[in-house]
Amino acid sequence: MVDRLRIVRVIADYQFGSGAGKALFPENCEFLMSQKGKIRQIIYNGKRIATLKADSGLFTLSIEGARRLHSFFPFPKLRVVVLNEISDFIINGRSVFAKHVVNVDEKIRANDEVLVVNEKDELLATGKSLLSAFEMLVLKKGVAVKIRQGMK
Repeated sequence: MVDRLRIVRVIADYQFGSGAGKALFPENCEFLMSQKGKIRQIIYNGKRIATLKADSGLFTLSIEGARRLHSFFPFPKLRVVVLNEISDFIINGRSVFAKHVVNVDEKIRANDEVLVVNEKDELLATGKSLLSAFEMLVLKKGVAVKIRQGMK
């Protein structure tokens, strides 16, 4: 029998860092499978934690998954920090523009899954970075993070 929990935890550790797998996926997770028998979504207590993308084999995070990683990893790991003044826009699912980024985990690369927080480290959204950490801080135009899901 395939140990699905072990598989998703190993992928999470690879993608987000050591310990992320256990932080994201508790023992009693449910797995929604594709028609071909591949893991697609991981659910706990009726809430989706993450989706395993077929094309890359990596996760996209739900807000529940973002909450778990936000509380597990210390600041600034996995985070893109935006100005407090635009928090309401981000919570409602609007994209993050480079000019609004004030700090960022220096290890973030384009296409990484990221947590978007305000200057008080309050979780606002989860999304996909379109720029590297360096580009987010240097560029003053363009979208830095495409939001997948805001807190609202």
